Amino acid sequence: MADLDAAREWIDSKRRREAADPFDLARAVVVRATGVVAGTVSVSRCHRRGTGEFVGEYEVGWTLHPDSHGHGYATEAARALLDQVVEQGLPEVWCGVFVGNDASCRVAERLGLTYVGVGPDPWWDGDSHLYRVSAGDWSASSPSASGS
Repeated sequence: MADLDAAREWIDSKRRREAADPFDLARAVVVRATGVVAGTVSVSRCHRRGTGEFVGEYEVGWTLHPDSHGHGYATEAARALLDQVVEQGLPEVWCGVFVGNDASCRVAERLGLTYVGVGPDPWWDGDSHLYRVSAGDWSASSPSASGS
């Protein structure tokens, strides 16, 4: 972002989106020990490529600063957010990972998301590894959802 005002507008836009749709969430990923913001995690509405039309699907995603890679922060934060949206009643969540982003594929796999395959990403340009999880499967398999 260009400056602090742009960052504040981005945060405000995320708050407006969540107020309009309780499944459209974005959270900061903060390292407990240091208070450093490592990145963001989100569950977002998926829009048809090129139209902006909401297609009724939601996608979990994460973005971390390179200094925060490899510590499990994305997995922990995404798990907490998935627990929240499933508890709120979201029936299914997708995850699209661009081909070549092996680290994010490993996060999706650690989360236990079902691998669908590689194909044209329905929401973004290019091919992606596609993953999904139903609320029932998440509740049955998530360590945090089952209390373990």
